[in-house]
Amino acid sequence: MRFITLILKNPFRNRARTLLAVTGIAIGIATIVTLGVITEGLKTSTENTLKAGGADFTIVESNVSDMFFSKIDQEYVDRVRNVSGVEDAVGILMAVQPLDNNPYFVLIGIEPSKINMSQIKVTSGRTLTDPDADEVVLGKVAAENHNRSVGDTIKIKNRDYTVVGIFESGDMQQDAGAFISLKKLQEIEEKEDKVTMIYVKIDKNADVDDVTERIEEKYGDLTTIASLEDLQSVDQGLQTVDTATWAISLLAIIIGGIGVINTMIMSVFERTREIGVLKAVGWKDRRILAMILGESVVITVMAAIAGSVLGVAAIQVLLELGMKGFIEPVYTPEIFIRAFGVAFSVGILGGLYPAYRASRLAPTEALRYE
Repeated sequence: MRFITLILKNPFRNRARTLLAVTGIAIGIATIVTLGVITEGLKTSTENTLKAGGADFTIVESNVSDMFFSKIDQEYVDRVRNVSGVEDAVGILMAVQPLDNNPYFVLIGIEPSKINMSQIKVTSGRTLTDPDADEVVLGKVAAENHNRSVGDTIKIKNRDYTVVGIFESGDMQQDAGAFISLKKLQEIEEKEDKVTMIYVKIDKNADVDDVTERIEEKYGDLTTIASLEDLQSVDQGLQTVDTATWAISLLAIIIGGIGVINTMIMSVFERTREIGVLKAVGWKDRRILAMILGESVVITVMAAIAGSVLGVAAIQVLLELGMKGFIEPVYTPEIFIRAFGVAFSVGILGGLYPAYRASRLAPTEALRYE
């Protein structure tokens, strides 16, 4: 029997034990994949929000744990607009309110006269026109999820708002929410003269770094965000998700490694005489070592495949349970490379001791083993 064939067949000699080992590791891999997909989706959604309407950068309040907790005095919008190199600036108020069975419906407050800067495409009806009117422009995804069309109403804090238009922007967070007059949202949230962030568009020949530096020097209580990297340096939410993903990866390696060690040690004990025969007919220690390590890796690669499939399935379940329209899953090769990297590490680390133990067995003692 060829060496590779032997490695591929041996793990299935005790199918129940192998299945338990694969299942334990697969759960850890599935968690890594699920968190990775959600994290990438969150990053993409947040980056789209930062660049909404073709803004060159976004301004938020300094020293906030999450940019959506930012509260900026609305007067700063005019101040920023007058900074050299700035073409235009618009204040945005972000809020979350329950709508129907969705507790996380996103409302975006903007001055109707500035809504064109958001560069949304109104596919039905019209855009906002009157800052005092009880009306909203509903995102395409929100319209589908909540079964609303132009002329219908949505209830926010026991008050009806007429849907005057349906839009799409390509930004999942926006398309799953609604635009509303900034003045109206400030009343709803009881945040008079406050905005969450300021979208800034600079002059054609201006330099982003120069403009952001001038704004931060002039207004120390404001922070400019021109990229996702800038956001991660001030947004603890994204940092926490990233840290959790890596922590779970490490935990999966530790727990999975223990499971593999247990499985492979039992396998070595059961095959002591077999290993003795192999050594008696001339197998070198390194060949025994490679065989046991190979079997260990086969188990963990199977777990990586099963865990990846399970992770993708878990994402689909989460979407059906309420995440659909809130975060768009983003599948990248790096997520699955990380999952298989963790599995391979588990296979090597978990199989190392059993493989070493098997390679050190004396042929004469192994042959006498019952």
